[in-house]
Amino acid sequence: MSRIGRMPVELPAGVSAKLDGSKMIISGPRGTLEQDIHPNMIVKIEGGQIVVERPDDTKFNKALHGLSRALIANMVTGVTVGFAKKLVISGVGYRAEAQGKDLVLQMGFSHPVPVTAPEGITFGVENGGQAIVIQGNDKAAVGEMAARIRAVRKPEPYKGKGIAYEGEVIRRKAGKAGAK
Repeated sequence: MSRIGRMPVELPAGVSAKLDGSKMIISGPRGTLEQDIHPNMIVKIEGGQIVVERPDDTKFNKALHGLSRALIANMVTGVTVGFAKKLVISGVGYRAEAQGKDLVLQMGFSHPVPVTAPEGITFGVENGGQAIVIQGNDKAAVGEMAARIRAVRKPEPYKGKGIAYEGEVIRRKAGKAGAK
């Protein structure tokens, strides 16, 4: 049995869950999230808990079991606490600034790079434009937006300049050997 899939998802106070066909709808203090659950999975809402079960032990259903439970748990966390990812900018002249809901990046190009915030995502700029905080209720959307911003200027291995996740280890290269 899946170790993750067999654990029930606790519903905290103020959070409600509803199953509409194969669509799971979770509402909480931070908003509402919806997720399609695979029709093979059996989802039951009972006594302040959500329990996910699988019909048989095929490899496909075993994989879906843990995935479905994790998606539901992430939705519950999203509507109660939310998710955040922090990106760190390093490099001379590299910076970010917030303009309303959107973000403008100065990353050494001949032009600024505008980043538009999708619905449900907010940007914050810290440390004088050297850190970006991406916040939202949907874990997948927060991670996707962080990856898109990082892709504007990935950290390079020689000086480490670019946009990196907070805590990311950048493998450094030695560069050229000096003249002998």
